[in-house]
Amino acid sequence: MNDATTKPLTGSATTTIIAPISEVYAAVTDVTRMGEWSPECTACRWVGDASGPAVGAEFAGDNVAALGPITLKRWTTTSKVIDAEPNVSFEFIAEGYSTWRYSFAEQAGATVVTESFSYPPYAGWQKWVYGRLLNRQEAMTKGMQLTLDRIKQSLER
Repeated sequence: MNDATTKPLTGSATTTIIAPISEVYAAVTDVTRMGEWSPECTACRWVGDASGPAVGAEFAGDNVAALGPITLKRWTTTSKVIDAEPNVSFEFIAEGYSTWRYSFAEQAGATVVTESFSYPPYAGWQKWVYGRLLNRQEAMTKGMQLTLDRIKQSLER
């Protein structure tokens, strides 16, 4: 296989929020609030004994993919926290497949937060549908920026 077929698909988005880093970290890692901000994730809840961001904690997320007003797909994922360093990073893997990461840094009294994702390349019919027709990688990157913009609006009120 050549590198183009094995290289993970990635994307990232960044914003600066005028709020203390501890407040931004607490908001982002409270997965029960993600439905307020994300255009795709409509709700999240901790599962099992989990009640907050800790390595090994799991949460379920309800998602919807739409093309304008048309719902294309609804699904629920289970994610496992793989990194949770207060005020530094929060990372989880959804369905053992896609990795999502938030990084936090203080800058002049504000917080720079970067969200990123990585997942294996599509193959077969999914490569055509998700990769070419729906341009999923670009849509996810735009969705991350919208999510961060909404978090910013919420926390800067």
